[in-house]
Amino acid sequence: MAADTESGAPLLLLRAVGKTFSNGVKALADVDLTIREGDFLSLVGPSGCGKSTALRIIAGLSMPTSGTLQWHKILGDDRVGFVFQEPTLLPWASVFDNVWLPLRLRGVSRRQADHAVRMMLERVHLAGFEHAVPRELSGGMKMRVSIARALVTKPRVLLMDEPFAALDEITRFKLNDDLLELWQEERFTAVFVTHSVFESVFLSNRIVVMAARPGRVHKELAVTAPYPRSEAFRTSADYAALCRRASGMLAEAIDAGTRR
Repeated sequence: MAADTESGAPLLLLRAVGKTFSNGVKALADVDLTIREGDFLSLVGPSGCGKSTALRIIAGLSMPTSGTLQWHKILGDDRVGFVFQEPTLLPWASVFDNVWLPLRLRGVSRRQADHAVRMMLERVHLAGFEHAVPRELSGGMKMRVSIARALVTKPRVLLMDEPFAALDEITRFKLNDDLLELWQEERFTAVFVTHSVFESVFLSNRIVVMAARPGRVHKELAVTAPYPRSEAFRTSADYAALCRRASGMLAEAIDAGTRR
């Protein structure tokens, strides 16, 4: 599957979105962004540029103080899933019960949810761990549970806030591979916050580089490398060139922030 940044219909439009906190900190200003159906879009930028704030506004967990969000095609039972930087699992609950939780909150019984939960655990390579509790899992396995919990409701949009930042490189690479496989199979739209240009280039068809003081869109980079992507892409000249371009844009964004 080739990456095509223009193929999807607009799913969400952010227009002149701003966010000022009660302490006077201006986290975002005049953010214009179009998220298209089927995108894997990464937000990259220095600390304090408002990446996570923008994600929380998209999720409806925070309200903008200016500007508008215009959703298209998110109707009826369509859902938005969210994966946080920490797995945020219930420590006393089994893996099965942690994944069942969002369905349970919607009135779906354990028996009714059994097939969906087990299928999702299989998809994230955790079949056989249904009865384990979080303290028995590695960091990567906990994050797999968190991803399964977010996807068990079949969301149209998956929002991810630096989910792999605390993991070792080998685990991070494996989860990147598995996430892309899930994205291609499930066909959700992904918005992914990361500090890593290398991760963003591997995963995304679009990278939005943000600058700080206040947070705003600096530049956008299209990643036209075809999917599926593998270790061969990670070691290719095209990947290296795209990482250099993204790193250059990030350096510009950091410089733009320091000059304000």
